[in-house]
Amino acid sequence: MVKSKRFLLKHHFHGMPKESDFQLVEEETPQLKDGEILVESIFNSVDPYMRAHVSEHKEGTTMIGEGCGRVIESKCPSYPVGTIVMNQYGWRTHVVLDAKNQNPMSPIRKAPEDYPKDLPLSLLLGAVGMPGMTAYFGLLKLCEPKEGETVFVNGAAGAVGSLVGQIAKIKGCKAVGAAGSDDKVAWLKELGFDAAFNYKTVSSLDAALKEAAPNGIDCYFDNVGADFTTAVLKHMNQFGRIAICGSISTYNDKEPAKGPYPYVTILSKQLTVHGFIVMRWFKEWPQGMAQMVQWIKEGKIKYREHVTEGFENMPKAFIGLFAGENTGKAVVKI
Repeated sequence: MVKSKRFLLKHHFHGMPKESDFQLVEEETPQLKDGEILVESIFNSVDPYMRAHVSEHKEGTTMIGEGCGRVIESKCPSYPVGTIVMNQYGWRTHVVLDAKNQNPMSPIRKAPEDYPKDLPLSLLLGAVGMPGMTAYFGLLKLCEPKEGETVFVNGAAGAVGSLVGQIAKIKGCKAVGAAGSDDKVAWLKELGFDAAFNYKTVSSLDAALKEAAPNGIDCYFDNVGADFTTAVLKHMNQFGRIAICGSISTYNDKEPAKGPYPYVTILSKQLTVHGFIVMRWFKEWPQGMAQMVQWIKEGKIKYREHVTEGFENMPKAFIGLFAGENTGKAVVKI
């Protein structure tokens, strides 16, 4: 048996998550049964969506999240020792997974057999993983950007937003982004964004949007929500398309956010608004992953990772997301 560590959700969050909301426990993994595999985590992911969805789970359960690990013991021929897998196994250093009778809501994904050896495995949790697929399918399937159109994304220096802008450029669009620091804005311009601004320092968000997108916005990829989205709606062009990916500005609110009703603007501008969860395209992920790898190898997609060392620092890495500490994808190296 192998000793494993995991973080429990000790308390549901009230406002900003705190380190005291988590509890680290150590235990021994059980003996494998037929069809099971033992995975040793290499990287664990921290993502804003965890803040929104953890309330659905009871206190005392393992903190939710995806990890990338290596099979170190197997009683399932389809997953021999050494296989690299990704799964929503939560904040753990080791986990026993039933590979024979998989939960369809939490499938075990294998790293592609042709995954380039010169790319870090952490990208399987980032640009080639769930965030990459979120950017790829959310933008291309829902916003359907056309050459020459303007694509705006907020949270643009994050794991998803930074990819949205680059994919927009690949498709011949004008990419405009908003981020929360001057350093992040500078990085967006390095990535090829046509315009970018620091939403925390502009005197007027409305004026900043008008200057960055003088011809209006055709596609809006929303990671922030609330008042930010209310401002963006005014700048949408007729028949614009909106993909609502997240609402990080509201996740730590103690009371539901209130604001103006958007429906008349949506009606008058004849906008198409989609909320989405990327698992809806799960069967197409292999195609999307292959495309992202190709673009990375060709230099068309660049990435940055915010790597925190040490499993014990999972809570710090997670809390840092809501303070804007990360540029690009945040992962924890176990």
